[in-house]
Amino acid sequence: MDLASLNQKVNTLCRLVGEYMAGEQHTLSGQDIDTKGLHDYVTHVDKNSEKMLVDGLEKLLPGSGFLVEENTVENSGEEYTWVIDPLDGTTNFIHQLPTFSISVALMKGQKVIMGTVYDVKARECYYAHEGGPAYMNGEEIHVSETKKLDESLLATGFPYNDFSRQEEYLKVLAYFMKNTRGIRRFGSAAIDLAWVASGRFDGFWEYSLKPWDVAAGAFIVQQAGGTVSDFKGGNNFIHGGEIICGNPVIHDEIIEVVKKFF
Repeated sequence: MDLASLNQKVNTLCRLVGEYMAGEQHTLSGQDIDTKGLHDYVTHVDKNSEKMLVDGLEKLLPGSGFLVEENTVENSGEEYTWVIDPLDGTTNFIHQLPTFSISVALMKGQKVIMGTVYDVKARECYYAHEGGPAYMNGEEIHVSETKKLDESLLATGFPYNDFSRQEEYLKVLAYFMKNTRGIRRFGSAAIDLAWVASGRFDGFWEYSLKPWDVAAGAFIVQQAGGTVSDFKGGNNFIHGGEIICGNPVIHDEIIEVVKKFF
């Protein structure tokens, strides 16, 4: 399989779906919004975008399976599986905010071998495939070289419906508020991960995430020279619901802080 060529075709598909999203955002009304759970929303744009992605990816790799957020398809592949978040940042999208993205990863068995994160409004496409570096719009990207936590800028996501670990999370947040240059919360984990890969952020942590939130972005961080783990330092960050990533030095500092409280 020519992963480099396939990656470019996926990028093109994501850009096309992104154009559809951008065109729909300003026509969205209250009647277009459904509730999946506490503070968890979906629109016809999520569902239509997912169907467009599934249809396109099925043509690119016949026989592959899908793990998708909006359940528009139930299809498990024997060897290859696409992991898709058609609109990461739905709440931002609903409120006319510009930070939302498309996230597409390809897994061979249990291993991610390719990932694309498309920042729709910025038109920035982050991508990588196994054996190669990470890119943004054709330019190679790398994680930052920041060596000290107090010189770092971190990203996170606030829990919006899973408050089971809120107390621990707030303790970690308080520590980083005092011991970094700052913390940012943009509302799209896929974009946060892409910005770690490109060195805009030095690190990122969050819990209560799904595979489609992180599979592509985490892989891109790794291909950009970063380190990714769960809160214990293990590799269960795709299905385990928690993730820490950053350049190798900042990742290790973040994990030591998280371990104190979680």
